Amino acid sequence: MSRIITVFGATGAQGGGLARAILADPARRFAVRAVTRRPDSVAARALARAGATVVEADWDDAPAVQRALDGAYGAYCVTSFWEHYSPEVEQAQARIMAEAAARAGVAHVIWSTLEDTRRLIPLGTRMPVLKGRYNVPHYDGKGEADRFFLESGVPTTLLYTSAYWENLVVFGMGPQRRADGTLVIGFPTADKRIPWIGAEDIGRSAFGIFARGTSLAGMTIGIAGEHLTGAELAHQLSAALDEPVRYEAMTPEAYRAPGHEALVELANMWQFKRDCETLYCATRSVAATRQLNPALQDFRAWLATHARRIPVPPLASAA
Repeated sequence: MSRIITVFGATGAQGGGLARAILADPARRFAVRAVTRRPDSVAARALARAGATVVEADWDDAPAVQRALDGAYGAYCVTSFWEHYSPEVEQAQARIMAEAAARAGVAHVIWSTLEDTRRLIPLGTRMPVLKGRYNVPHYDGKGEADRFFLESGVPTTLLYTSAYWENLVVFGMGPQRRADGTLVIGFPTADKRIPWIGAEDIGRSAFGIFARGTSLAGMTIGIAGEHLTGAELAHQLSAALDEPVRYEAMTPEAYRAPGHEALVELANMWQFKRDCETLYCATRSVAATRQLNPALQDFRAWLATHARRIPVPPLASAA
């Protein structure tokens, strides 16, 4: 029998990519136990048809999480900050998964995490403190939760992901139309290089980690499809959209000026990536990612498939 990998968030971006990678493996080295809160969803039914065992569990429900992990060889553990905007919820869920994995005797866990920016941001950096004690809550909360896996005794690989190119489609980061009709994309990253990746490649890279047995347990691995400046991102968007796109370097203060909590958080995130460019990129080697995932896409390859999905505001009609 194939060894079972429990995939939390199996109908989401990261978990779905991993589940599909496992199911597409000609060697059938693993079986997928796809964990979702919505087993009747279109995505869950598609995984079931492809051969996954779909089980229902809420990340806050410790007994259900335990049942999802019992008998599993491996587990992919991920949380979803943007559903609730709470690093405390993420940490509680991470603790439930880590403790359940330990009780189940799971041989290898991949914990999808990010840096605790409070340990890395240079002294003297000015940015708003959020939720009382965080620089970037969706980073810092996950980084703080690493300890639950490290202290559990479960062999764990910490997986640092990169910004999804899909955020250009679904998260409002795509080109905006200015009053003069030009398309502009803007981030507060100056001329610094930022790691990006296609969401499907996160799952494929995680599969590459599991395929190496437990040899990468105990390691921290960062993944990326390409490191791009804002100008390089705009240049490739121009070619794919067949319309010029200009990069506009913003300040973090301008990015967070509207005052919405999510924009303040994202401005802090971009500022962290800008100010820690060298370390952040070095942690996410494209060459090392390609060793895990030979099918890794760069931005040009991702655009060839997904450019048509990027919403482009139409030109205003003439009066």
